[in-house]
Amino acid sequence: MSDRIVRAISSDGFVQAAAVCSREMTERARQIHQTLPVATAALGRTLAAASMMGNALKGQGASVTLQIKGGGPLGTVLAVADPNGNVRGYVTNPAVDLPLREDGKLDVGSAVGSEGTMTVIKDLQMKEPYVGTIDLLGGEIAEDVAAYFVESEQIPTACGLGVLVDRDQSVRAAGGYLIQLLPGADEDTIIKVEGGIMAAGSVSAILDKDPDPEHLLRTVMSDFDIRILESSGVEYRCYCSRDRVERALISLGVEELEGILREQGSCQLTCQFCDEVYDFSGEELQKLIDDLKK
Repeated sequence: MSDRIVRAISSDGFVQAAAVCSREMTERARQIHQTLPVATAALGRTLAAASMMGNALKGQGASVTLQIKGGGPLGTVLAVADPNGNVRGYVTNPAVDLPLREDGKLDVGSAVGSEGTMTVIKDLQMKEPYVGTIDLLGGEIAEDVAAYFVESEQIPTACGLGVLVDRDQSVRAAGGYLIQLLPGADEDTIIKVEGGIMAAGSVSAILDKDPDPEHLLRTVMSDFDIRILESSGVEYRCYCSRDRVERALISLGVEELEGILREQGSCQLTCQFCDEVYDFSGEELQKLIDDLKK
């Protein structure tokens, strides 16, 4: 099944939810960045969370960036999503390898680290983007995403994320859910949400058996009658192009470009999201400089 995202609301109107199956986008990221399993899991969880957060945005050209700096060996884990839930991302140190935890699971928390921050940047195509930052709780990502919504947006939220890496290091299952309480939700609603999450078990195990995100949502929200509002395909998508890279070079200014030309003779830039390489010859750099001087 291709990656999909679904959004739903409970029939009583007190709970909204989203779920995503993101196996293909996580596998694409693994192939691009050559991540080892623990980095695959951390990046995959971040991609899934960003996809659901981006899909909740409205407006052409809007985006959400989810940046995690936990002080662990992975360095920065970052994902950017558009309003359709398409996403791209990277991890600073993709070759990090850690021993499994005592329970046999990948040690994402230690790889990410817990002495740092999670930052959410929402660019709604207005004058200034919205920026919210919280201290990490443990670096496992799902609980940190939930904490962000509670602390920065005052929305009671439960989040589950999972990535199952196969023996050949490929991605076997990946995805997650976001469940959020709406105004009017009472203690009984909270108990039902918590009970459903406890009974459902791990995200990756559910998606491994059935990669349909609607099935994931109905499993986790088994105590609710839910109505699916929308369902759409999502993918790993990078928006880089030679024109964009050229504009980035131009933004450096004449002095910086002249320094690059003088010291290197040419320029090679690699997109951090898709590893596409863009080469600019000395003649091309000189033309950019000449155009800027006009």
